[in-house]
Amino acid sequence: MKIVWKLLRKHISPVQFAGFFFANLIGMIIVLFGIQFYFDVRPVFDGDDGLIKKDYLIVSKRVKVLSGLTGGNSGFTAEELQALREQPFVKSIGEFKTGDYKVMASVNMGSSGLDLSTQLFFESVPDEYVDVQSGEWRFGERNDFIPIIIPKNYLNLYNFGFAQSHSLPQLSEGVLGMVSLLVTVSGNGESRSFTGRIVGFSNRLNTILVPQSFIDWSNSRFGGSRPKAPSRLIVEEDNPGDSAISSYFREHALEVEGDKLDAGKTNYFLTILVGIVLSVGLLISILSFFLLMLSIYLLLQKNTQKLEDLLLLGYTPGQTARPYQILILVMNAGVLLLSFIAVSCIRLKYMSMLTAFGAQESGSMLPSVISGVFLFGIISVINICAVKHKIMNLWIRK
Repeated sequence: MKIVWKLLRKHISPVQFAGFFFANLIGMIIVLFGIQFYFDVRPVFDGDDGLIKKDYLIVSKRVKVLSGLTGGNSGFTAEELQALREQPFVKSIGEFKTGDYKVMASVNMGSSGLDLSTQLFFESVPDEYVDVQSGEWRFGERNDFIPIIIPKNYLNLYNFGFAQSHSLPQLSEGVLGMVSLLVTVSGNGESRSFTGRIVGFSNRLNTILVPQSFIDWSNSRFGGSRPKAPSRLIVEEDNPGDSAISSYFREHALEVEGDKLDAGKTNYFLTILVGIVLSVGLLISILSFFLLMLSIYLLLQKNTQKLEDLLLLGYTPGQTARPYQILILVMNAGVLLLSFIAVSCIRLKYMSMLTAFGAQESGSMLPSVISGVFLFGIISVINICAVKHKIMNLWIRK
């Protein structure tokens, strides 16, 4: 055994060994860092308080040129709704219902002497999809009051567009909530006046909302005889970062309001970026692994005659191969330990920034530890078996 160690120390180059060691170290650090960073950054995108929050998508069919000219139907059929409900990224679906009648609203601006009147439209969604909490959000058939929710950006359009151009006062949400509207609904040869008031401002729904109970009642009285298929849907996502969402909508010619699909694109970009980092790290590790194997083989080849003599003197293949195998284990263990230390230090630097975006400060390094031990085991076993195979060939030849 001591003779084999002397042969190994005599013929191995410290500079060459250090080169293999640091190449393997760099590759292992890149691989473990990529894996650890991926698991640390995922809560930033997928968590409830993360950058990609669980949200709702407003989905409609893409309007084509011919359907626009010919008045084609853009509503969702029952089969299309069922197919969408069965998608794994869909948690629930709500349908937009539109008032099938004429709506006229007017308001007196008081001291300004300006009366405003305009035609409106009403829509509704199931109450669980409304992001405004109000005790007045209800309607009874014998009640002449209609609660209304409008998008918050409508108020911004008035304050910073219409009001300034017409020298009108700007309105806060509280003031606008005290303004009463005269709402006249007409259809089927009937008309009825209601008092409307804005009870909230939505950041989710870009439409003029009234309770679904009002839409159902008013459509049955003032609307057409045949119910219309919903032309818009509100979809609650199960996983906003799922790249399958944008793929499905693109394949089925569906459009989404706003930039909500950017969540899937961001997640896809993150996955690609981490994949590139892992690929580079694995490539460096594989190259350093093969260089180490080549170096060990050259050492064995250089000492072939002396190793054969040791085998003839009664040394077993295991005794002859053990110093080389121990060298490999020590080097791989050193690489693994230093990689853990390096990744831990890097992680301390970026976690302080990620926690501000929703990452868990108490997250563990278990992903990188498991990956590192797995890679250490695989590489070491392959190296040890390769050395043993080479020594066994010499033993058989003798």
